Amino acid sequence: MGTVTALAFPDEDPKRANKSTRGRRNVNGEGNIRERSDGRWEGRAYVITTDGREIRKSVYGKSWDDVHTKLTKLQADTMSGKRVASTSQTVGEYMAYWLEEHARHRVRDTTFASYEWLIRMYLTPLFRKRKLTGLRPSDIRRGFFQLKQVCQCCAQGKDQAREDRAELLRAKRAGKAPRKNARKIEGARCCAKTPKECCRSVVSDGTVRYLHRLLRALLQDAVSEDEVLSENVAKKLRMDHKYRPKFVAWTPAEAQQFLSAVRDQPLYALYAVALSMGLRRGEALGLRWSDVDLDNGLIRVRHGLHRVKGELQLGPVKTDGSARVIPLPAPLLKVLRAHRRAQDADREEAGRSWKEGDYVFTTSLGTPFEPRNINRHFDKLCASSGVRRIRFHDLRHSCASLLWSQGVPLEQIQDILGHEDPRTTKTIYVDVAEDLQRGAVDKLGFLFEQEPE
Repeated sequence: MGTVTALAFPDEDPKRANKSTRGRRNVNGEGNIRERSDGRWEGRAYVITTDGREIRKSVYGKSWDDVHTKLTKLQADTMSGKRVASTSQTVGEYMAYWLEEHARHRVRDTTFASYEWLIRMYLTPLFRKRKLTGLRPSDIRRGFFQLKQVCQCCAQGKDQAREDRAELLRAKRAGKAPRKNARKIEGARCCAKTPKECCRSVVSDGTVRYLHRLLRALLQDAVSEDEVLSENVAKKLRMDHKYRPKFVAWTPAEAQQFLSAVRDQPLYALYAVALSMGLRRGEALGLRWSDVDLDNGLIRVRHGLHRVKGELQLGPVKTDGSARVIPLPAPLLKVLRAHRRAQDADREEAGRSWKEGDYVFTTSLGTPFEPRNINRHFDKLCASSGVRRIRFHDLRHSCASLLWSQGVPLEQIQDILGHEDPRTTKTIYVDVAEDLQRGAVDKLGFLFEQEPE
């Protein structure tokens, strides 16, 4: 700590000042400045790391003034209690640690699987080799910009993997008679074709937004929980993409047209429940008859069906507020009773092949539906019924908007959808219809009653 200082006033020649101040002892923690053999200037001062150690840190610059400014700031930060990062981990190493030590014990299995996939597919390839302490907002911005410019199908070899699987299947079926109703073996579609046809499968704004939130949460744990970083650089990043896409729910006419068109479909009850009760896809597919009280007209939303690590699993609902009891309207009770009779007929026809799971919505063998298959089936029904295509999840949005258009208070819509915060209901799910807006502003028409024709 008692080193010889090399301080000089900014308006003096640094070398002359060094000579004039030689022999003067430096105050503890004040640091010192010297000219290096390569022509750069270096300043050093004692700082406190995030793990409580006192170390000497260097700052560099092209001139004495430049280094003096940096050194003064470093010492001021130290006096104010700011700590410097102490880890030598790379971002990739910390991400692997964070998944196991933080995320696995904090979120649902489905959310953890989503985190693990996003980190493995996107964040790790972008940042894995960077030092955790050296990550800057500009690095994150460039990485996310790259995701929106580079075709991920080409970058990750998705189409080549598709072609490899097709080749194995072709070899397995070689020399065999084609099976009845066998589908054509499809392989390369774009990147692996000759000549190559890039499909431009870039990352969407929604995925970039999700990646930003994930990285921000991850780095915040590095700051507050593990104390290996002094600041969260992802918080400083301002993204230029839209924060949230606009959802356009079905109008009452579109909802009626769809339900009328699919009335004779085996899964009519599923879409009726999803649209009128606002259930999430996993909540609807995870609904069991033990959750349905046909006598009192109630359903209890307690579970969700999701595919996790290649297996369909019945797990808890999304949040504590998502567990709820919803009364059933009389028409929907009739729909569910008819659906149960049809399911009993399927059970009797399947005999021993029936897989009993007590699920309300099942295949002809009693097994639960694959969630992605429901998405595809819904898309086909939208096309065949002639209504505007929306996502299956937008049935939930449509439920909220339809309830709102019928004058249902926001607090009751919140209870039906299972939101803990009414702002979530209002911001995301309630799409106020144009006719309601027009009716509201028309009330100001009295202002213009004296206007001439």
